[in-house]
Parts: sequence; structure tokens; C-alpha cells
Amino acid sequence: MVSKTDAQRMEKIVSLCKRRGFIFQSSEIYGGLNGLWDYGPLGVELKRNLKNYWWRVMVHERDDVVGMDGSILTHPAVLKASGHVEGFNDPMVDCLVTGKRFRADQIEPQTGRVFSFAGAVDYTSAETLNRERATPERSIVWSRIDLAPHLRQVFDNFSYYGDSNKRNGFIFLTGDIGEQLKALGVLVTNKLFTATSSDSYSAIDVSGRSEIQSRTRVSPAIRTAQEFYRKRGVSNPVVIMVGLRDVENTRDYNPENGSLLTEPRAFNLMFETHVGAAADESSIAYLRPETAQSIFVQFKNILEVSRKKLPFGIAQIGKAFRNEINPRNFTFRSREFEQMELEYFCRAEHGMESLEYWKEERLKFYENIGISRDKLHVSTVPDDERAFYSKGTYDIEYDFPFGRQELEGVAYRTDYDLSQHQKASGKSLEYFDEATKQKFIPHVVEPSAGVDRAVLALICEAYSEDEAPDEKGKMEMRIVLRFHPRMAPIKCAVFPLLKNKEPLVTKAKEIVALLRPHMYVFYDETGAIGRRYRRQDEIGTPFGVTVDFETLGEKDAALRDTVTLRERDSMKQERVLVKDLPGILVSRIS
Repeated sequence: MVSKTDAQRMEKIVSLCKRRGFIFQSSEIYGGLNGLWDYGPLGVELKRNLKNYWWRVMVHERDDVVGMDGSILTHPAVLKASGHVEGFNDPMVDCLVTGKRFRADQIEPQTGRVFSFAGAVDYTSAETLNRERATPERSIVWSRIDLAPHLRQVFDNFSYYGDSNKRNGFIFLTGDIGEQLKALGVLVTNKLFTATSSDSYSAIDVSGRSEIQSRTRVSPAIRTAQEFYRKRGVSNPVVIMVGLRDVENTRDYNPENGSLLTEPRAFNLMFETHVGAAADESSIAYLRPETAQSIFVQFKNILEVSRKKLPFGIAQIGKAFRNEINPRNFTFRSREFEQMELEYFCRAEHGMESLEYWKEERLKFYENIGISRDKLHVSTVPDDERAFYSKGTYDIEYDFPFGRQELEGVAYRTDYDLSQHQKASGKSLEYFDEATKQKFIPHVVEPSAGVDRAVLALICEAYSEDEAPDEKGKMEMRIVLRFHPRMAPIKCAVFPLLKNKEPLVTKAKEIVALLRPHMYVFYDETGAIGRRYRRQDEIGTPFGVTVDFETLGEKDAALRDTVTLRERDSMKQERVLVKDLPGILVSRIS
């Protein structure tokens, strides 16, 4: 369960991301497109720093890994061979009231009281019949010999409640429900009600209240049922309640409104499109659901041109697309996202050893970009939850404000993928060992990380609130993004103490030019110097350089060509020589 404090923290993070230009909702001026996000000036720098560091660690600093960049549009035969066309599905359920779609396996279990309903009739007719029951001799309907027994069967054996607004209500059948429903059917057949529905329905009340109706309102489950029947043509429904039961840990109901959900059905997550002018079966293609498959189908080409020997890997960073049923938690689960994947090919006897090796390497990676080891967790995926072809899978998880969630998967995929593509294509994807003169299909271990999830983890990890003195020495709240310097979007900000002193401005711009070949630098001359510090703290800039009158040698000739270097987290300041700035900053950033 996510605490109120964590939920508030996440709200602040989302607000900061928009306010400071990290992340915006896609197509926001047109109402937005659910599950799609655009990265602003700071977000794109953070994302690029993450990807560049991953590539450096996974490719450039190793002799056994090469890279590739595959096409997003994917031949259907590739995804048919991999099993995505037939099996890349999520169980989907819909709310019977709102139509909102959920993944069945992601619904929070609920415990509460379930209200069952057999249908609904219109309020005006029910109210009239109930009122006329007191004087049947004056009622045309109640005085009919053929209808009176059925009317009594229904109206003498139930509790009836009409809303104070005289628009809705509910009937609670308490006698022989089967006979009462039969009698009600006769009344419906004889058109004693203006509008009716005989659809069965149920809703859950998780409020913890045991009563059906209090002095002020009826159970939320009844309100939900009224809305259900309203959508089925009974504009002012009196719902017919036929039972109550207590349930525990059920996933059959919408956690937002208590409505019954549809039965789960398979929903393919891939985006289908057409290549060329004709839109028929022969032109179908897919937006790739993962980057891995393009690596597998290019395995033989890359093996030949790179002249690598086992074990070796092929790395790729790129976009992937999944038509998620329920995108949620900001950028954590999106319909368009980026992956950083490595397919590491090895002999079968080295598969489990490679799995353990890459698990540890990936944990080190996250620590090296500033993620606390205390918030990283390794989960061993149970046999019954792993893909059938996997011999072992680890999930590296992070403690997000919305709960512990997967950051990266490290999976031992055996030789399944290459075997499938060899079988489907008829082309050999075997590896020839020159030493043993043997041919075999290599096994593969896959560390697969989500760029967007890692970026979100970096922001969540970095977000901090503390207190700092303002220009007058009064303590005020300070928002700080404590990014590791190598991940920070802007590495250093340069400030002239005063913008109306040309020598200060000129010197500050010279320093910007000095630093730019080495890092991303931001120049800011607007506002009080304390406010400028705060703005940079809030976007995670680790270092600030202030050009003041000492820099010009006006107060002390010994301090000429020195500047104040401020560190973000501690707010400590030191005087350093301008000529030493590039070396000092580069060493502290890396």
C-alpha cells in the first residue's frame, strides 16, 4: 500500500518535471495522449546522459560487446517466429460502468461486501405501484384479478427505498426470490413499468460500512448499480437487489468505483501498421515491441563482420512500442518507451554463470549513476512466472514512491530465440567453433533495462527538500535534485554577480566558452545570486561558478582570475583559479 506521504512526494515530482522542463504530456494542448510523454530541455539531457553512460560501460569499455541500431518497423515473420504475434498478450478486463480498461493481473485485491442485483425498473412506475398498494380498490392495476397476486408477491415481500431526490431507489427482495422474480417478470410483460432491465449485475462496497443505507446516503455499491442500469436505458432506476455476501481478496471489481468487471480476455499489445500503398494482409508490419528481436535476426551478420568469439554481446538502445491496457505511474508504464538491451551469447554450460555475472554488473551500474543500493532489490522470478524457455530470470527492482517496481530484467533465454528464427527462416544461425570444429546454437543472457524507468528512478532518487538561508539569512525550504554529477542535465552554471557590470558579464561569458568543450554549461545573469543558486539546485546542477569583483582583482590583486565554485548539496564555496576550472570540474563530474 502506497502511503499518503509517498503519494504526495510523487505529485511533487510530477509537478517539478513539468515546471522545470523535464517531462511534458504528449500533445498536451489537444488534451494529451494517454501513455505518451515528451522530454523537455532538461529531460532530454538527463536521458542522453543515462544512455551515453550505459553505452560507455556496456560497449566502449569492453572488448566483447559491439552495438547495432535496428529498424523500428518489423517484418511480421520475425514476430511470428518469436511468438509475439500469437502470445504477446495481456489479460484485459473492462469496467461495466465506465468502460475503463484494466490489466486483470494488476488489479489490487479487494475485501468487502458484494451487492447482487437482478435488474432495474423505472422510479416513477415503482413509486406509483408502491403507493397504490395501500388502496388497491382505487387502483386500476391493483384491482385486476390477473395482476394482483403478482403485485402482492413482489410488493408484500420486499424492502423498498426511494431516494430523497425522488429520482432513484432500490428494492431489496427478502422472500422467495425465485418466485418474486417470476412475479416481477409478469409485471414487466404487462408493461407496468415504463423502462426496465433484466441484466444481472453486482458491485462491491469496500467502505467498511455494514448497512445498506444510512440516514444520509445509500451504499456506494447501490449508487454504482444505479449508474449501471442508467446506461442500459433506465434513466431513473430502482435497482432490484437480491443478495449480499462478504468476499476477500477478489479481483472481480473495479477498485475505483466497485463495479463488476468483464471476464478477462486476451489483448495483443503490438501496434500494427501497413508498409506501402496497399493496406492488406501482405503489407502488415508491426512497431517492434522490444529491441531484442532485431539483434537475433542480425546475429549471423554481426558475428561475421565483427569476427567475435564466444562469449560476446550485441547491444542496442532504441524505441519500442506496446499498446498498454492501462498506462500508469507517470512515465513508468508507457505505450512508447526506450530500451537499453544487451544480448550476451555464450555456450550452454556458461549460461547460469553469465546470468549471475550480469546481475552483479547491472547492480553496479545503478549504484554508479547515483541509485542507492538500499533502494535496489533483486527478485528471483519463480519458475511458474518465467517464460517457458528461460532457465533463470532476475528482476532488479527499485523503491519508487508508488511502490517497489521492476527497473530491469536479467534473463537467461537459452537458445530459444536463435532456434526459433533458424527454424522459421530456414537460415543457419549456428556458431562454428574453430577449436573444436563444432557447430551449435549459442545460448543468450539478456540484461534489458527501460530508459524511461531508469530516468524516473533517477529523478525520484534525486528529489530532496531541505532548508537553506535566503539573501537575508532567513531559512526557507529548498528543493534539490541531488543527481550524481555524471547524470545531471547541466553540469555547471556560470553567474556574473551583477548583470549591469560589463566586466563581470564579459568574464563570465569567457568562462562559459572555456568550459563548453568539456561539459554542458548554463549561463544565468537574471535575479539575485541566491535565487539563481536555488533555480539550479532545483534542476540538479551540481556546480555553480560565480564571477565577482575579486575575479577582476578589484578588492585583492591576489584573487584576480579566481572564481567562487559552489557545490550543490553542501552549498560549500571555494575559490579556484579560472584556468583550473575545467580540470577540477571534469574530475568531480566523472
